[in-house]
Amino acid sequence: MASRPRLTILCGIAAAGLAPAAAFAQSADAELALKLSNPVADLISVPLQSNYDCCFGEEKAQRYTLNIQPVVPVSISDDWNVIVRTILPFISQGETLAGQGGVTGFGDITQSFFFAPREAKNGMVIGVGPAFVWPIGKARLGTEKFGAGPTAVVLKQTGGTSVGMLANHIWSYAGKSSRDDVSNTFLQPFISHTLPDTTGFTLNTESSYNWKTKEWTVPINFTVSHIVKVGQQRISLQMGARYYAESPAGGPDWGTRFGLVFLFPK
Repeated sequence: MASRPRLTILCGIAAAGLAPAAAFAQSADAELALKLSNPVADLISVPLQSNYDCCFGEEKAQRYTLNIQPVVPVSISDDWNVIVRTILPFISQGETLAGQGGVTGFGDITQSFFFAPREAKNGMVIGVGPAFVWPIGKARLGTEKFGAGPTAVVLKQTGGTSVGMLANHIWSYAGKSSRDDVSNTFLQPFISHTLPDTTGFTLNTESSYNWKTKEWTVPINFTVSHIVKVGQQRISLQMGARYYAESPAGGPDWGTRFGLVFLFPK
């Protein structure tokens, strides 16, 4: 199906009523907030990312996706880490075609392994490694194909500003023969700015290109985040909105996001 371009509109949702983690030194909080802008930082975190998207198919269906995204750095030497990033989506989608019914369940797991230096050089960080797709999702929520390919991230941090790109490409290599083969590219350019009080502003796209159907999906996201303290636990609260500059026919038009990121600094 041909994709339909749309005008790009950016929507922001301002964070309100968020109490700062006053019990911690401001410099330590700001450093922690900056690490959140680095996909391969030496920081254990467990993001719970809630996404709402509308409007799919003929019935203008809604979709809710909870992405469980633990990030675990593993030291392999004095100078290098392997950053294990896992995305496990739980999806609840309404009826896109009359009479089809909705569907709820897990989608496929995407797992990336970034080999990255423990310390940035002149604010520059590069991480590379393999990415894998594990097809645990239901037929309508997953590919039913095992996939693998390369992934990489490049990041430059100057002061409170972070600019970078995360990318991967996944090819299918096994799975149900009745399902289409997979050849997908994912591109996530991003820019963020973090204030000394840990408030952060991020603009990115989470674009994907399906080489089999020749279709782009281009959601543009704007998010606001802030670190708070609940008991002894540091949590980054994130709120935002997105507009789909382009998506396949029957794809979504817009969405919102709310996230909780549990932080475990070493």
